[in-house]
Amino acid sequence: MAAAKKGRQTPTQSVTLPYQKTQGQDAVQLYNSTGRTAQPWQELLLYDILAENDEGLWVHTKYGYSVPRRNGKNEVVSMRELYGLTRGERILHTAHRTTTSSSASRRLAALLDDAGYTEVVRIKKDEKYEKHYTYSKQLGLERITLLGDGGGVCDFRTRSAKGGLGEGFDLLVIDEAQEYTDDQESALKYVVTDSKNPQTLFCGTPPTAVSSGTVFMKMRSAALQGQSRNTGWAEWSVEQQTDPHDVAAWYETNPSLGTIFTERSVADEIGNDDIDFNIQRLGLWLRYNQKSAISKTEWDELRCSALPTLKGKLFVGIKYGHGGENVAMSIAVKTTDRIFVEAIDCRPVRAGNAWILDFLRRADTAAVVVDGANGQQLLADAMRQYKLKAPLMPTVKQIVVANATFEAGLFAKNVCHMGQPSLAQAVSNCEKRAIGSGGGFGYRAILDGVEIALMDSMILAYWQCSEAKEHRRQRISY
Repeated sequence: MAAAKKGRQTPTQSVTLPYQKTQGQDAVQLYNSTGRTAQPWQELLLYDILAENDEGLWVHTKYGYSVPRRNGKNEVVSMRELYGLTRGERILHTAHRTTTSSSASRRLAALLDDAGYTEVVRIKKDEKYEKHYTYSKQLGLERITLLGDGGGVCDFRTRSAKGGLGEGFDLLVIDEAQEYTDDQESALKYVVTDSKNPQTLFCGTPPTAVSSGTVFMKMRSAALQGQSRNTGWAEWSVEQQTDPHDVAAWYETNPSLGTIFTERSVADEIGNDDIDFNIQRLGLWLRYNQKSAISKTEWDELRCSALPTLKGKLFVGIKYGHGGENVAMSIAVKTTDRIFVEAIDCRPVRAGNAWILDFLRRADTAAVVVDGANGQQLLADAMRQYKLKAPLMPTVKQIVVANATFEAGLFAKNVCHMGQPSLAQAVSNCEKRAIGSGGGFGYRAILDGVEIALMDSMILAYWQCSEAKEHRRQRISY
Protein backbone atom coordinates (compact mmCIF):
# COMPACT_ATOMS: atom_id res chain seq x y z
CA MET A 1 0.00 0.00 0.00
CA ALA A 2 1.42 3.39 -1.03
CA ALA A 3 2.36 5.80 1.75
CA ALA A 4 0.07 8.78 2.23
CA LYS A 5 1.28 11.87 0.43
CA LYS A 6 2.51 14.64 2.73
CA GLY A 7 3.53 18.24 2.33
CA ARG A 8 7.13 19.34 1.93
CA GLN A 9 8.95 19.06 5.28
CA THR A 10 11.84 21.41 4.48
CA PRO A 11 11.44 25.17 3.89
CA THR A 12 11.28 26.49 0.35
CA GLN A 13 13.62 29.28 1.50
CA SER A 14 15.70 29.48 4.65
CA VAL A 15 18.71 31.12 6.25
CA THR A 16 20.42 29.12 8.99
CA LEU A 17 23.71 30.08 10.62
CA PRO A 18 26.25 27.25 11.08
CA TYR A 19 26.09 25.33 14.37
CA GLN A 20 27.45 22.12 15.90
CA LYS A 21 25.06 21.54 18.80
CA THR A 22 21.43 22.21 19.64
CA GLN A 23 18.93 21.63 22.43
CA GLY A 24 16.27 20.92 19.86
CA GLN A 25 16.27 17.18 20.53
CA ASP A 26 15.54 17.72 24.24
CA ALA A 27 12.70 20.10 23.37
CA VAL A 28 11.19 17.61 20.93
CA GLN A 29 11.37 14.80 23.48
CA LEU A 30 9.65 16.97 26.08
CA TYR A 31 6.89 17.82 23.62
CA ASN A 32 6.45 14.20 22.54
CA SER A 33 6.06 13.21 26.21
CA THR A 34 2.67 14.93 26.11
CA GLY A 35 1.34 12.19 23.82
CA ARG A 36 1.69 14.35 20.74
CA THR A 37 4.26 13.79 18.00
CA ALA A 38 6.21 16.64 16.45
CA GLN A 39 6.22 16.59 12.67
CA PRO A 40 9.60 16.52 10.90
CA TRP A 41 9.32 20.16 9.77
CA GLN A 42 8.55 21.25 13.33
CA GLU A 43 11.54 19.30 14.63
CA LEU A 44 13.74 20.94 12.00
CA LEU A 45 12.66 24.42 13.11
CA LEU A 46 13.24 23.61 16.77
CA TYR A 47 16.73 22.32 16.05
CA ASP A 48 17.59 25.59 14.30
CA ILE A 49 15.86 27.80 16.86
CA LEU A 50 17.60 26.11 19.80
CA ALA A 51 21.04 25.90 18.17
CA GLU A 52 23.90 26.88 20.51
CA ASN A 53 27.40 28.22 19.98
CA ASP A 54 30.51 27.18 21.88
CA GLU A 55 29.65 29.59 24.71
CA GLY A 56 26.24 28.04 25.25
CA LEU A 57 24.40 31.02 23.73
CA TRP A 58 21.71 30.87 21.08
CA VAL A 59 23.18 31.00 17.59
CA HIS A 60 20.06 32.82 16.37
CA THR A 61 19.18 35.66 18.70
CA LYS A 62 16.35 36.34 16.25
CA TYR A 63 14.48 33.67 14.34
CA GLY A 64 11.50 34.18 12.06
CA TYR A 65 9.38 31.71 10.14
CA SER A 66 6.37 31.96 7.87
CA VAL A 67 4.00 29.05 7.20
CA PRO A 68 0.56 29.15 5.53
CA ARG A 69 -2.45 28.98 7.80
CA ARG A 70 -3.60 25.91 9.74
CA ASN A 71 -0.30 24.05 9.39
CA GLY A 72 0.53 24.15 13.10
CA LYS A 73 3.05 26.99 13.18
CA ASN A 74 1.87 28.05 16.65
CA GLU A 75 2.64 24.56 17.95
CA VAL A 76 6.32 25.30 17.32
CA VAL A 77 6.02 28.37 19.54
CA SER A 78 4.37 26.28 22.27
CA MET A 79 7.20 23.72 22.04
CA ARG A 80 9.76 26.48 22.47
CA GLU A 81 7.85 28.02 25.40
CA LEU A 82 7.33 24.65 27.11
CA TYR A 83 11.06 23.97 26.95
CA GLY A 84 11.86 27.52 28.04
CA LEU A 85 9.72 27.16 31.16
CA THR A 86 11.67 24.09 32.23
CA ARG A 87 14.91 26.04 31.71
CA GLY A 88 13.73 28.81 34.02
CA GLU A 89 13.33 31.42 31.28
CA ARG A 90 11.19 34.52 31.60
CA ILE A 91 9.03 34.59 28.49
CA LEU A 92 6.81 37.27 26.97
CA HIS A 93 4.33 36.02 24.36
CA THR A 94 2.78 38.89 22.41
CA ALA A 95 0.05 38.83 19.76
CA HIS A 96 -1.94 41.31 17.69
CA ARG A 97 -5.28 40.24 19.18
CA THR A 98 -6.17 39.45 22.79
CA THR A 99 -8.00 36.30 21.69
CA THR A 100 -4.82 35.03 20.05
CA SER A 101 -2.60 35.56 23.11
CA SER A 102 -5.27 34.06 25.37
CA SER A 103 -5.55 31.01 23.12
CA ALA A 104 -1.75 30.61 23.25
CA SER A 105 -1.85 30.53 27.05
CA ARG A 106 -4.48 27.77 27.04
CA ARG A 107 -2.44 25.78 24.51
CA LEU A 108 0.68 25.96 26.71
CA ALA A 109 -1.30 25.00 29.83
CA ALA A 110 -2.69 21.95 28.02
CA LEU A 111 0.85 20.88 27.10
CA LEU A 112 1.93 21.16 30.73
CA ASP A 113 -1.02 19.04 31.83
CA ASP A 114 -0.20 16.35 29.30
CA ALA A 115 3.49 16.45 30.23
CA GLY A 116 2.60 15.45 33.79
CA TYR A 117 2.42 18.86 35.43
CA THR A 118 -0.44 19.79 37.75
CA GLU A 119 -2.06 23.19 38.07
CA VAL A 120 -2.13 24.68 41.57
CA VAL A 121 -5.04 27.02 42.15
CA ARG A 122 -3.87 28.26 45.54
CA ILE A 123 -0.30 27.93 46.79
CA LYS A 124 0.09 26.60 50.34
CA LYS A 125 2.87 27.77 52.60
CA ASP A 126 5.66 25.38 53.46
CA GLU A 127 4.58 22.94 50.79
CA LYS A 128 7.17 21.77 48.30
CA TYR A 129 6.02 21.67 44.71
CA GLU A 130 7.48 19.60 41.90
CA LYS A 131 6.00 19.48 38.41
CA HIS A 132 3.33 21.99 39.37
CA TYR A 133 2.34 25.33 37.88
CA THR A 134 0.04 28.27 38.47
CA TYR A 135 -2.11 29.76 35.75
CA SER A 136 -3.52 33.28 36.02
CA LYS A 137 -6.42 33.36 33.58
CA GLN A 138 -7.30 37.07 33.60
CA LEU A 139 -8.11 37.89 29.96
CA GLY A 140 -5.27 39.84 28.38
CA LEU A 141 -3.03 39.35 31.43
CA GLU A 142 -2.53 35.58 31.47
CA ARG A 143 0.54 34.19 33.21
CA ILE A 144 1.86 30.65 33.62
CA THR A 145 4.51 30.00 36.29
CA LEU A 146 6.33 26.74 36.95
CA LEU A 147 6.68 26.19 40.68
CA GLY A 148 9.86 25.01 42.32
CA ASP A 149 13.49 25.96 41.92
CA GLY A 150 14.40 27.18 38.45
CA GLY A 151 10.84 27.36 37.22
CA GLY A 152 10.13 29.73 34.37
CA VAL A 153 7.39 32.28 33.80
CA CYS A 154 5.42 33.04 30.63
CA ASP A 155 3.34 36.20 30.31
CA PHE A 156 0.79 36.64 27.52
CA ARG A 157 0.01 40.14 26.28
CA THR A 158 -1.63 41.99 23.42
CA ARG A 159 0.89 44.24 21.68
CA SER A 160 0.84 48.00 21.97
CA ALA A 161 3.30 50.83 21.44
CA LYS A 162 4.00 50.81 25.20
CA GLY A 163 3.76 47.12 26.01
CA GLY A 164 6.66 45.52 27.85
CA LEU A 165 8.46 48.73 28.82
CA GLY A 166 10.28 48.42 32.14
CA GLU A 167 10.14 44.61 32.18
CA GLY A 168 12.91 42.14 31.38
CA PHE A 169 12.60 38.78 29.62
CA ASP A 170 14.79 36.07 28.13
CA LEU A 171 12.48 35.08 25.27
CA LEU A 172 10.22 37.43 23.33
CA VAL A 173 7.61 35.81 21.08
CA ILE A 174 6.06 37.88 18.29
CA ASP A 175 2.93 35.95 17.32
CA GLU A 176 0.94 37.21 14.29
CA ALA A 177 4.22 38.82 13.21
CA GLN A 178 2.69 40.18 9.97
CA GLU A 179 0.90 42.74 12.18
CA TYR A 180 4.05 43.81 14.09
CA THR A 181 4.53 47.55 13.56
CA ASP A 182 7.60 49.77 13.87
CA ASP A 183 6.32 51.58 16.95
CA GLN A 184 5.55 48.28 18.67
CA GLU A 185 9.05 47.06 17.87
CA SER A 186 10.51 50.23 19.38
CA ALA A 187 8.70 49.46 22.62
CA LEU A 188 9.36 45.73 22.77
CA LYS A 189 12.77 44.98 21.32
CA TYR A 190 14.59 46.20 24.43
CA VAL A 191 12.78 43.86 26.86
CA VAL A 192 15.36 41.10 26.24
CA THR A 193 18.42 43.37 26.23
CA ASP A 194 19.57 42.59 29.77
CA SER A 195 19.09 38.83 29.42
CA LYS A 196 22.30 36.78 29.48
CA ASN A 197 20.99 34.68 26.59
CA PRO A 198 18.19 36.55 24.78
CA GLN A 199 16.11 35.35 21.87
CA THR A 200 13.22 36.80 19.86
CA LEU A 201 10.97 34.44 17.91
CA PHE A 202 8.80 35.74 15.03
CA CYS A 203 5.91 33.61 13.82
CA GLY A 204 3.41 34.59 11.13
CA THR A 205 2.19 34.55 7.54
CA PRO A 206 2.85 36.90 4.61
CA PRO A 207 1.00 40.23 5.01
CA THR A 208 -2.40 40.65 3.37
CA ALA A 209 -4.36 43.74 2.32
CA VAL A 210 -5.46 44.32 5.92
CA SER A 211 -2.07 43.70 7.59
CA SER A 212 -0.61 46.77 9.27
CA GLY A 213 2.89 45.59 10.13
CA THR A 214 6.11 46.08 8.17
CA VAL A 215 8.75 44.68 10.57
CA PHE A 216 8.22 41.04 9.51
CA MET A 217 8.59 41.90 5.83
CA LYS A 218 11.77 43.90 6.47
CA MET A 219 13.19 41.08 8.56
CA ARG A 220 12.56 38.56 5.79
CA SER A 221 14.10 40.79 3.15
CA ALA A 222 17.23 41.45 5.20
CA ALA A 223 17.69 37.78 6.08
CA LEU A 224 17.30 36.51 2.52
CA GLN A 225 19.66 39.19 1.21
CA GLY A 226 22.31 38.39 3.81
CA GLN A 227 22.02 41.80 5.44
CA SER A 228 21.17 40.69 9.00
CA ARG A 229 23.22 39.37 11.92
CA ASN A 230 22.48 36.48 14.29
CA THR A 231 19.20 35.93 12.44
CA GLY A 232 17.59 32.75 11.16
CA TRP A 233 14.68 32.51 8.75
CA ALA A 234 12.46 29.80 7.24
CA GLU A 235 9.43 29.94 4.98
CA TRP A 236 7.14 27.78 2.90
CA SER A 237 6.07 29.83 -0.12
CA VAL A 238 5.62 30.12 -3.87
CA GLU A 239 7.89 32.62 -5.62
CA GLN A 240 5.15 34.10 -7.79
CA GLN A 241 1.39 34.08 -8.10
CA THR A 242 0.28 30.53 -8.85
CA ASP A 243 -2.88 28.87 -10.13
CA PRO A 244 -4.97 28.05 -7.01
CA HIS A 245 -5.82 24.64 -8.56
CA ASP A 246 -2.15 23.63 -8.78
CA VAL A 247 -2.15 20.69 -6.34
CA ALA A 248 1.64 20.31 -6.52
CA ALA A 249 1.97 23.88 -5.19
CA TRP A 250 -0.28 22.96 -2.25
CA TYR A 251 2.12 20.22 -1.17
CA GLU A 252 5.18 22.36 -1.81
CA THR A 253 4.01 25.11 0.56
CA ASN A 254 1.99 23.29 3.24
CA PRO A 255 4.11 20.94 5.37
CA SER A 256 1.07 19.60 7.25
CA LEU A 257 -1.00 18.80 4.16
CA GLY A 258 -1.84 15.11 4.40
CA THR A 259 -1.32 15.18 8.17
CA ILE A 260 -3.50 17.90 9.70
CA PHE A 261 -5.69 18.69 6.70
CA THR A 262 -6.48 17.24 3.30
CA GLU A 263 -6.62 18.16 -0.38
CA ARG A 264 -10.38 18.32 -0.12
CA SER A 265 -10.28 20.99 2.57
CA VAL A 266 -7.82 23.05 0.50
CA ALA A 267 -10.04 22.77 -2.58
CA ASP A 268 -12.95 24.13 -0.55
CA GLU A 269 -10.91 27.26 0.23
CA ILE A 270 -10.60 28.31 -3.42
CA GLY A 271 -12.80 31.31 -4.18
CA ASN A 272 -12.80 34.37 -6.41
CA ASP A 273 -9.76 36.03 -4.81
CA ASP A 274 -6.70 34.28 -6.28
CA ILE A 275 -4.28 36.67 -4.57
CA ASP A 276 -5.72 35.99 -1.12
CA PHE A 277 -5.47 32.23 -1.71
CA ASN A 278 -1.87 32.65 -2.84
CA ILE A 279 -1.00 34.58 0.32
CA GLN A 280 -2.95 32.56 2.87
CA ARG A 281 -2.53 29.03 1.48
CA LEU A 282 0.55 29.20 -0.77
CA GLY A 283 2.60 31.64 1.33
CA LEU A 284 3.10 34.22 -1.44
CA TRP A 285 5.07 37.33 -0.48
CA LEU A 286 3.87 40.09 -2.79
CA ARG A 287 6.49 42.32 -4.36
CA TYR A 288 4.22 45.32 -3.97
CA ASN A 289 2.44 46.60 -0.90
CA GLN A 290 -1.29 45.96 -0.68
CA LYS A 291 -1.64 48.73 1.88
CA SER A 292 -0.89 51.27 -0.83
CA ALA A 293 -3.48 54.01 -1.34
CA ILE A 294 -3.37 53.00 -5.01
CA SER A 295 -3.06 49.30 -5.76
CA LYS A 296 -0.87 47.90 -8.49
CA THR A 297 -3.98 46.39 -10.06
CA GLU A 298 -5.68 49.80 -10.26
CA TRP A 299 -2.59 51.33 -11.86
CA ASP A 300 -2.11 48.47 -14.31
CA GLU A 301 -5.70 48.82 -15.51
CA LEU A 302 -4.80 52.25 -16.88
CA ARG A 303 -1.87 50.98 -18.94
CA CYS A 304 -2.00 51.52 -22.71
CA SER A 305 -1.25 48.64 -25.07
CA ALA A 306 0.29 51.13 -27.50
CA LEU A 307 1.28 54.77 -27.34
CA PRO A 308 -1.92 56.79 -27.84
CA THR A 309 -2.30 59.72 -30.22
CA LEU A 310 -1.10 62.80 -28.35
CA LYS A 311 -2.77 66.18 -28.77
CA GLY A 312 -1.23 69.54 -28.01
CA LYS A 313 1.73 70.64 -25.95
CA LEU A 314 3.39 69.05 -22.95
CA PHE A 315 2.67 69.96 -19.35
CA VAL A 316 5.73 69.46 -17.17
CA GLY A 317 5.80 68.72 -13.45
CA ILE A 318 9.03 69.01 -11.45
CA LYS A 319 9.34 67.99 -7.82
CA TYR A 320 12.29 68.43 -5.47
CA GLY A 321 12.01 65.61 -2.92
CA HIS A 322 11.29 66.19 0.75
CA GLY A 323 14.61 64.69 1.78
CA GLY A 324 16.50 67.14 -0.43
CA GLU A 325 18.35 64.34 -2.22
CA ASN A 326 16.48 63.91 -5.52
CA VAL A 327 14.54 65.88 -8.10
CA ALA A 328 12.05 64.26 -10.47
CA MET A 329 10.42 65.40 -13.70
CA SER A 330 7.33 64.07 -15.47
CA ILE A 331 5.07 65.15 -18.32
CA ALA A 332 1.36 65.00 -19.09
CA VAL A 333 -0.34 65.50 -22.44
CA LYS A 334 -3.89 65.12 -23.65
CA THR A 335 -5.03 62.29 -25.91
CA THR A 336 -8.35 61.91 -27.69
CA ASP A 337 -10.12 60.81 -24.52
CA ARG A 338 -7.69 60.81 -21.58
CA ILE A 339 -4.48 62.34 -20.22
CA PHE A 340 -1.25 60.48 -20.84
CA VAL A 341 1.44 60.69 -18.13
CA GLU A 342 5.08 59.62 -18.16
CA ALA A 343 8.10 60.08 -15.92
CA ILE A 344 11.11 61.67 -17.62
CA ASP A 345 13.77 61.06 -14.98
CA CYS A 346 14.69 61.27 -11.31
CA ARG A 347 18.23 62.34 -10.46
CA PRO A 348 20.21 63.48 -7.42
CA VAL A 349 19.90 67.21 -6.71
CA ARG A 350 23.68 67.45 -6.57
CA ALA A 351 23.75 66.55 -10.28
CA GLY A 352 22.42 70.02 -11.00
CA ASN A 353 19.57 71.31 -13.15
CA ALA A 354 21.26 71.13 -16.55
CA TRP A 355 19.34 68.01 -17.59
CA ILE A 356 16.04 69.68 -16.69
CA LEU A 357 16.88 72.88 -18.53
CA ASP A 358 18.02 70.93 -21.58
CA PHE A 359 14.68 69.12 -21.73
CA LEU A 360 12.66 72.32 -21.27
CA ARG A 361 14.58 74.11 -24.03
CA ARG A 362 13.84 71.33 -26.51
CA ALA A 363 10.30 70.43 -25.52
CA ASP A 364 7.16 72.14 -26.76
CA THR A 365 5.67 72.96 -23.39
CA ALA A 366 2.39 74.59 -22.46
CA ALA A 367 3.24 75.06 -18.77
CA VAL A 368 5.83 74.06 -16.19
CA VAL A 369 5.03 73.65 -12.48
CA VAL A 370 7.83 73.28 -9.91
CA ASP A 371 7.42 72.32 -6.25
CA GLY A 372 9.99 71.93 -3.49
CA ALA A 373 11.44 74.76 -1.44
CA ASN A 374 14.93 73.24 -1.63
CA GLY A 375 15.27 73.87 -5.36
CA GLN A 376 12.34 75.57 -7.05
CA GLN A 377 13.67 79.13 -6.83
CA LEU A 378 17.09 78.19 -8.19
CA LEU A 379 15.44 76.46 -11.13
CA ALA A 380 13.12 79.41 -11.74
CA ASP A 381 16.13 81.77 -11.83
CA ALA A 382 17.93 79.49 -14.27
CA MET A 383 14.86 79.31 -16.50
CA ARG A 384 14.74 83.11 -16.59
CA GLN A 385 18.38 83.23 -17.70
CA TYR A 386 17.58 80.82 -20.53
CA LYS A 387 14.60 83.01 -21.43
CA LEU A 388 12.13 80.24 -20.71
CA LYS A 389 8.61 80.97 -19.56
CA ALA A 390 8.42 81.38 -15.78
CA PRO A 391 7.19 78.25 -14.00
CA LEU A 392 4.25 78.04 -11.64
CA MET A 393 5.40 77.51 -8.05
CA PRO A 394 2.25 76.22 -6.37
CA THR A 395 0.94 77.14 -2.95
CA VAL A 396 -0.03 74.54 -0.36
CA LYS A 397 -3.66 75.06 -1.34
CA GLN A 398 -2.84 74.35 -4.97
CA ILE A 399 -0.89 71.20 -4.03
CA VAL A 400 -3.98 69.96 -2.20
CA VAL A 401 -6.07 70.64 -5.30
CA ALA A 402 -3.51 68.87 -7.50
CA ASN A 403 -3.61 65.69 -5.43
CA ALA A 404 -7.40 65.70 -5.24
CA THR A 405 -7.60 66.26 -9.01
CA PHE A 406 -5.29 63.34 -9.69
CA GLU A 407 -7.24 61.02 -7.39
CA ALA A 408 -10.50 61.97 -9.10
CA GLY A 409 -8.93 61.41 -12.50
CA LEU A 410 -7.59 58.04 -11.39
CA PHE A 411 -10.99 56.79 -10.25
CA ALA A 412 -12.63 58.17 -13.37
CA LYS A 413 -10.00 56.35 -15.47
CA ASN A 414 -8.98 59.62 -17.05
CA VAL A 415 -5.28 58.71 -16.69
CA CYS A 416 -3.25 56.48 -19.01
CA HIS A 417 0.42 55.45 -19.13
CA MET A 418 2.83 52.98 -20.70
CA GLY A 419 3.66 51.02 -17.55
CA GLN A 420 7.04 52.47 -16.58
CA PRO A 421 8.39 50.26 -13.76
CA SER A 422 9.77 53.17 -11.71
CA LEU A 423 6.47 55.06 -11.80
CA ALA A 424 4.46 51.91 -11.11
CA GLN A 425 6.63 51.18 -8.07
CA ALA A 426 6.07 54.65 -6.63
CA VAL A 427 2.32 54.71 -7.28
CA SER A 428 1.67 51.20 -5.90
CA ASN A 429 3.69 51.80 -2.72
CA CYS A 430 2.24 55.02 -1.37
CA GLU A 431 -0.08 56.15 1.37
CA LYS A 432 -1.90 59.39 1.99
CA ARG A 433 -0.53 62.04 4.33
CA ALA A 434 -2.38 65.04 5.69
CA ILE A 435 -1.61 68.46 4.27
CA GLY A 436 -2.85 71.56 6.07
CA SER A 437 -5.81 71.51 8.44
CA GLY A 438 -8.66 71.46 5.96
CA GLY A 439 -8.65 67.76 5.11
CA GLY A 440 -6.17 68.04 2.24
CA PHE A 441 -3.79 65.20 1.47
CA GLY A 442 -0.61 64.33 -0.33
CA TYR A 443 1.32 61.07 -0.73
CA ARG A 444 4.35 59.47 0.86
CA ALA A 445 6.23 56.24 0.21
CA ILE A 446 5.60 53.17 2.37
CA LEU A 447 8.47 51.14 0.91
CA ASP A 448 12.13 51.82 1.57
CA GLY A 449 13.99 53.02 -1.51
CA VAL A 450 10.93 54.41 -3.31
CA GLU A 451 11.23 58.09 -4.28
CA ILE A 452 7.76 59.59 -3.98
CA ALA A 453 8.95 62.74 -5.80
CA LEU A 454 8.55 60.78 -9.03
CA MET A 455 4.85 60.35 -8.35
CA ASP A 456 4.50 63.93 -7.11
CA SER A 457 5.99 65.32 -10.33
CA MET A 458 3.56 63.24 -12.37
CA ILE A 459 0.63 64.52 -10.31
CA LEU A 460 1.70 68.14 -10.85
CA ALA A 461 1.89 67.60 -14.60
CA TYR A 462 -1.51 65.86 -14.68
CA TRP A 463 -3.11 68.65 -12.65
CA GLN A 464 -1.94 71.39 -15.00
CA CYS A 465 -2.93 69.39 -18.07
CA SER A 466 -6.41 68.65 -16.71
CA GLU A 467 -7.06 72.33 -15.94
CA ALA A 468 -5.86 73.63 -19.29
CA LYS A 469 -8.60 74.80 -21.59
CA GLU A 470 -8.49 73.93 -25.23
CA HIS A 471 -8.13 76.94 -27.52
CA ARG A 472 -10.41 76.72 -30.52
CA ARG A 473 -10.14 78.83 -33.60
CA GLN A 474 -12.90 81.36 -33.97
CA ARG A 475 -15.03 80.78 -37.02
CA ILE A 476 -16.83 83.69 -38.67
CA SER A 477 -19.69 82.94 -41.03
CA TYR A 478 -21.38 85.39 -43.39
